[in-house]
Amino acid sequence: MSSALPIQGFTMANTKDLSFPKESFSDLASAESQHWWFRARNRFIIWVLETKAPSFLQFLEIGCGTGFVLEGIHKAFPMAKLLGAELYEEGLVHAKKRLPDVEFKQLDATKLKEIESYEAIGAFDVIEHIVEDVVVLKNLSNSLCPGGFLLISVPQHMCLWSIVDDISCHKRRYSRKELFQKVDEVGLKITYATSFVSLLFPVMFFSRLWQKDRDYDRNIEFKISKSLQWVLEKIMKFEHALIKTGITMPFGGSLLVLARKP
Repeated sequence: MSSALPIQGFTMANTKDLSFPKESFSDLASAESQHWWFRARNRFIIWVLETKAPSFLQFLEIGCGTGFVLEGIHKAFPMAKLLGAELYEEGLVHAKKRLPDVEFKQLDATKLKEIESYEAIGAFDVIEHIVEDVVVLKNLSNSLCPGGFLLISVPQHMCLWSIVDDISCHKRRYSRKELFQKVDEVGLKITYATSFVSLLFPVMFFSRLWQKDRDYDRNIEFKISKSLQWVLEKIMKFEHALIKTGITMPFGGSLLVLARKP
């Protein structure tokens, strides 16, 4: 795309025949800033960056989507140079509107070839969409400078698998053991991990059971009433307060992992 700025070593993606619904980016761009889950995830990401991660002056987000996470990081770390990479050009259009001064590039993360180029990399709900997730993790590890860190979030627990995952084009939901093994396999050392969306786990579990054999509107999770949004966000803020005290949640709808390159 003409507005994308070049980032050396990135490969233009071939999005032909991919099944992810490209029209979803417009829905995401209009909903993220008001949606309890996206807002809660941003709070967790930024808190970990502020309190658990080494200092950084540069941050690359793989699978940046519409730029909602990068926008939050920009507000928290205004002096950091931000870079965004996304497989789908439709996402980059929205990301560039959010952050016109940030460098963006279309990228297939399985083909990333850079070596020791970045202090910090984030991938938030990305690798579960990719069959070759270990290839991507290895590429990200190779791209980190020594002492650099990777922060990733993934959906957790296969017992929560439902039509939501099918429609979202997930290849898997992770167990903590599986993700830890794969991160270790690519030479990174985990320094912090916690589940989140833990207090709502029972609600998620029973709602997923209910959804399995029913027609599903892919936009239904964006059609939550303001009052329910308020309740869910209050629950997530309480959960965040618990985690900030030092509690690490052993289970939850999502898992957040910070890993360092020796």
